[in-house]
Amino acid sequence: MNEPASMISTIYTGWHTNQTRLTTALTSLSSEQLSLRAAPALRSIDEIATHMIGARARWFMMEEDDDTLAVFATWDRSGMQTRPAAELINGLETTWQAMQAAIASWTPTDWQWASPGEEPDEPALITRPWVIWHLIEHDLHHGGEIALTLGLHGLAAPDL
Repeated sequence: MNEPASMISTIYTGWHTNQTRLTTALTSLSSEQLSLRAAPALRSIDEIATHMIGARARWFMMEEDDDTLAVFATWDRSGMQTRPAAELINGLETTWQAMQAAIASWTPTDWQWASPGEEPDEPALITRPWVIWHLIEHDLHHGGEIALTLGLHGLAAPDL
């Protein structure tokens, strides 16, 4: 990667700040609060969080073949159990740590990894920088949904 180190550091710091604010906001939520939705047809807070966790696990399992992440890869699939705040936070923190460890270990050659995109909304060629950007935008989008849902119900929302 040829981007200035300060830009990459700023992006990762912002992503980490977002992660910290999100997990802090979830910490004290009851099961009832985790089941809140912004509207009846939208995902609940716990469904959004498990979707974030599942997506992180699947994208990094694809690249890293990491068994640590396999347990989280199906958390957002139909029929899966609801999870208390402590489990959601563990899932967010474990997937975060696994992603950051993988990124930190990549050599310049590793950054060249690429795979053909398979879904219509994916690029023709998926690269590691694209996966990172996709997960950042995914975390920001869904973290914003959680913040909005909390705020709509009069609960403390993270400043994302």
